[in-house]
Amino acid sequence: MAGVALLARAAGHEVSGSDANVYPPMSTQLAEAGIRVHEGYDPGPLDPAPDCVVIGNALSRGNPAVEYVLERGLPYRSGPQWLADNVLAGRWVLAVAGTHGKTTTSAMLAWILEQAGLAPGFLIGGIPANFDASARFGQTPFFVVEADEYDTAFFDKRSKFVHYRPRTLVVNNLEYDHADIFPDLAAIETQFHHLVRTVPGNGLIVAPSDDANVAAVLERGCWTPVEHFALEGDAGAGGWSARRIGADGSDFQVWLDGAELGRLRWELLGRHNVRNALAAIAAARHAGVPPAQAIEALADFRNVKRRLEVRGRVDGITVYDDFAHHPTAIATTLAGLRGRVGPARILAVLEPRSNTMRLGVHRDTLAASLEQADEVFLYRPPDLGWDLDAALAGLGGRARIVDTVAGVVEAVAANAHAGDSVLVMSNGGFDNIHDRLLEALAARTGGRASA
Repeated sequence: MAGVALLARAAGHEVSGSDANVYPPMSTQLAEAGIRVHEGYDPGPLDPAPDCVVIGNALSRGNPAVEYVLERGLPYRSGPQWLADNVLAGRWVLAVAGTHGKTTTSAMLAWILEQAGLAPGFLIGGIPANFDASARFGQTPFFVVEADEYDTAFFDKRSKFVHYRPRTLVVNNLEYDHADIFPDLAAIETQFHHLVRTVPGNGLIVAPSDDANVAAVLERGCWTPVEHFALEGDAGAGGWSARRIGADGSDFQVWLDGAELGRLRWELLGRHNVRNALAAIAAARHAGVPPAQAIEALADFRNVKRRLEVRGRVDGITVYDDFAHHPTAIATTLAGLRGRVGPARILAVLEPRSNTMRLGVHRDTLAASLEQADEVFLYRPPDLGWDLDAALAGLGGRARIVDTVAGVVEAVAANAHAGDSVLVMSNGGFDNIHDRLLEALAARTGGRASA
């Protein structure tokens, strides 16, 4: 929604908004753009009435602002519908969908197009370091959008991405998630099937060759050419693959249809990002960017904020921030960091904040996802409805469950020492834990935090 606000401002509209518990980096970019954010959902900012109210999918019936809009008959739209009508119409949309990697792959794709001189617009669910903004209107027909399967709004229960009508579609992967919206994986697959139905015959779908759930979606019906990608495996005729991948994923060869196209050396970590890169390079080629040029662009790609982002260092202790909140993302993030630091200790700090995590869907796979951490510090929210102790029993003495964020900070600061990596994972602000950790470490060691 912050990105939609930025696009509306770029289109020449006067924009303001309401939200609760806004936190950086999104709150920072809104302030820098001069967009006023009202804290809370009382209807005061809706008087005098705006020309249009764009309602995000976090708001439901019973919300004071929503009820005010409905009772007074104010014109309203969902974010995806407003985007489709006012930004995407008539443009070459490149959409990136999937359970994991949407934000990073979208940022990679936008950067490749930018470096190729195509000046794309984009709407991304994070802030790419190469752009320092989550959205831009763009100067050409090309527009990159992170295509989320979450529902559109309280009045439109279709997935957001059915509004985007992409010409180029990346489907990175598909797992069960969003348990608050979807009863099972089959329900999510149906939404992806609807997305596939919107891609024209002269478009392109980029998909993994080794994801059975994505394959099941395409088998339900596909009217568009498909290019597959894989890691060190067979992606089929005309497929993309990565070979000779370095231990931490920062160095690999890009192959297409059995021929090497180039070698990418970059600062990103993890085999999951190698997959993201293949998908972005393939999608960019469909828009006219030669693979060699895409590889060269990614060598200068600086990732997205909150994706293994270094928040600071104190006396040899490095504190990372990552958005991981699904067991698959937790495991791949830890694996990427492990590839970089080798035998050095990793202290994993996790907030089970997502709706799916809070519902207990991942309790049986959570411990396994944290196996590569040397120590685990898990914050237990007061309203969590399942037994964390039992879920993490498989980690033995490595796991500590703490009932307050202050307690987590204290425990981590007491146990970290020079050479450690502290990996904080949450899809929220986590009560500013990163800065609090750095301050506590500096106070304990007498050192000084550095970025």
